[in-house]
Amino acid sequence: MTRKRKRTQPPGLETEMDDPRGKVSLHSLLPEQPYNGEDDSFDSVIEEQRREIADAKTLHSDIDLAFKLQMEEAITASLSFHSSSSSSSHSPPKTADIVSVTNNVDEDNVLYDYMGLLLEDIEKLDQERRDRESCESLMREMRKDLDRRIHDQNLANEILNIPDNEWEKDGDNYQKPYEADGGSSSSFSLISELALVNSESFNVYCKGLESKEMIRGMNVVVGGVGVAICDSRDNVIFEVSKGLEVDISSKGKEVTSEEAVQIEALVEGLNAALSLDLKHITLFCDDFMVYQYVTGRVQPIQTRISTLVNQLSLLQKKFTVCKSSLVARNDVKFAFKLARDAIVSQITWPAESGKGKKSLKETCVICFEDTDVGQMFSVNGCLHRYCFSCMKQHVEVKLLNGMEARCPHEGCKSEVSIDACGKFLDPKLVEIMSQRKKEASIPVTDKVYCPNQRCSALMSKIEVLEYTNAFFVGAEKSGARKCMNCHYFFCINCKVPWHYNLTCNDYKRYNPPREEDAMLNSLAKRKLWRQCVKCSHLVELAEGCYHITCRCGYEFCYTCGAPWKNKKATCKCQIWDERNIIRDGRRQ
Repeated sequence: MTRKRKRTQPPGLETEMDDPRGKVSLHSLLPEQPYNGEDDSFDSVIEEQRREIADAKTLHSDIDLAFKLQMEEAITASLSFHSSSSSSSHSPPKTADIVSVTNNVDEDNVLYDYMGLLLEDIEKLDQERRDRESCESLMREMRKDLDRRIHDQNLANEILNIPDNEWEKDGDNYQKPYEADGGSSSSFSLISELALVNSESFNVYCKGLESKEMIRGMNVVVGGVGVAICDSRDNVIFEVSKGLEVDISSKGKEVTSEEAVQIEALVEGLNAALSLDLKHITLFCDDFMVYQYVTGRVQPIQTRISTLVNQLSLLQKKFTVCKSSLVARNDVKFAFKLARDAIVSQITWPAESGKGKKSLKETCVICFEDTDVGQMFSVNGCLHRYCFSCMKQHVEVKLLNGMEARCPHEGCKSEVSIDACGKFLDPKLVEIMSQRKKEASIPVTDKVYCPNQRCSALMSKIEVLEYTNAFFVGAEKSGARKCMNCHYFFCINCKVPWHYNLTCNDYKRYNPPREEDAMLNSLAKRKLWRQCVKCSHLVELAEGCYHITCRCGYEFCYTCGAPWKNKKATCKCQIWDERNIIRDGRRQ
């Protein structure tokens, strides 16, 4: 049963399919209805094709039903014939066998439902069209909003530059309504009509990252791209965070390098700028070699990188102005975080938690344990991620050894933020870290500690003087200081409670040193310790010469305390003693 009909056919439906009854063309399955070529509406074309295919599918189903009915009639006639013939030497075929053969023919020959596939293709095409129109509409609205924002910023700058006397006189009547391209604000038929956006220069920050991660016990290499498009004042107006498939195999392909990932980020940034129809942009990257490729100063050797650079060059020509700039890593921090977020999105997966709840899991590359994303710590500078337990041990070990905590990743020098450590460290350890960081940031000659035994807060001489000036007149000349922590008044010169009507010498004469201070002075005399006249720090000579360089930088003679100037002694004391020379690990 083959039906053939000649007819005018809509485009996109030229196909044939296998049928138990032979080759059946789709032309023969559609009703005789000529295609209306005068209707240019895409929606009407899609709807007409959908309707005709549905009718053809119904017709095809009817033909199948007719074919099965004819086969059943033939089987029934054959059974009747064999049952009435007694002279036949062959056993009659069974009904189940013939029906099975018929079904097998249908299953083997009718492999696909071509009608259904065509309908699915049309639905996909229609959905893609709707998505594209929605995306274009969204881009138009974003560009419109951007143009309006630029107008408002320019207006604000103009108002700030108006003199106060003119503003008091005419400020109430000052107005500058927003209009697209100097015309009606409702005329947005084309994106290019927005004149402010076309004249504005935009910054496109791009960052591509490649990272070795672990997912459920498997070592993987993942890539991520981050793009941040900012206006001339570096306000972010558009972001892109996208994962990349990184090929680490070397069989027939070049291994993906960090340079290639970075160039892909630049390509993604230019495509995003083109989607917004920007005209003037500056492209920022933090990779020196990639910058050399982009500017044409160095030609890439690898084929893949060369292809990406050519693609980048073609995209750059689509802009009225497209500059390239090399910046430090901190200057692409927006894009860096977006790229890292893209990597994190690829290495997390949903998992069942307690009471049927689902949570995102991530594998810590130190302990290889699957941990909730909320229990993962991200280092601020590099955004490497580790579980709280591993980070706690890492930071505590660094503290016990008197070292600053840095990222555990090999070769990474990013410093661990003290404030962020409060998520997994004991508050006392966080306080110790803060104190050590503050001590390291203040020069030795500028350090001062509160003499109140219950406080002992560390301050710099400059900040404590500025703080005291708000409470005490003439603080700089008198030496009075007020602690910024406990608000205790003390003398900056003799490090004792403030003596209001007494000089430092009078206070020392009327107030003998405390028992602890007397014991320390006695010990210093017995051990022959010397005190630096600049910072009052006690120094003990272990070995070497008598030329002492204090931690504050002051140089003096250990024997008499006379200062050294221009690396020369101002006294006639001997420079060294034989007893202080070390030989073979032993003191002579």
